[in-house]
Amino acid sequence: MKSKTTRGVLRFPLSLLHYGNSYYIERIAALEAALAKKPRRLQIDMLGEGEVHPDWALLIRSILRQRSPKTQIITNARSGLQNGSVLVWLLGDQRVIRDDARLFFRHTTVSGEGDVAAEKTWKEGDLKYSDSDSEADPEEIAYAKVLQLINEFLPVKELAGKAIELSELRRFGLVENEKLDSFLATVFGRAKQSDDGSAIEPKQKRVRAKLKASEPIQPQK
Repeated sequence: MKSKTTRGVLRFPLSLLHYGNSYYIERIAALEAALAKKPRRLQIDMLGEGEVHPDWALLIRSILRQRSPKTQIITNARSGLQNGSVLVWLLGDQRVIRDDARLFFRHTTVSGEGDVAAEKTWKEGDLKYSDSDSEADPEEIAYAKVLQLINEFLPVKELAGKAIELSELRRFGLVENEKLDSFLATVFGRAKQSDDGSAIEPKQKRVRAKLKASEPIQPQK
């Protein structure tokens, strides 16, 4: 029996914690269960002072990529976001963020050679994993992967280490553009008027007036 698509928006709270492995284990299971219902829209509400650690962020990405194509993901940042949390927010088909909230992601300590980070644009295959004698931090390697994925939306080289505000996100087309929305609403509003006939009435009056003026004058008897 096929699952029916849930109408409306299914809200999914995701707290941003400094330490919370047990919490994220529970949330991952809950996210998989929620997506299994094939909701039409699932909204991830992100709130808190902490962050989603890199490996959890990558796992959430993997789960979201396996969702039904009929499910739209909305990511709602009710707090400022940092590091792995930024990637989770970027994964939304539609993104919402509090007006005064900011994004921040730091540089990584892993470079293409496994040493101290070089400022560069991350690309797939750039990282070289060190051998067993190295002191590479697995979490830092996961974070470097997070930056590679963030770079698909925002230029990591230019923005790492800086607070990113709403205006910058609009510039990259990551959130709704109010001026564009207003313009489109006006255009579609006019089109709708034309469809129901109300917008073309003045033109019809002008045509009738022109035809009337062109009629020959009948001589008086």
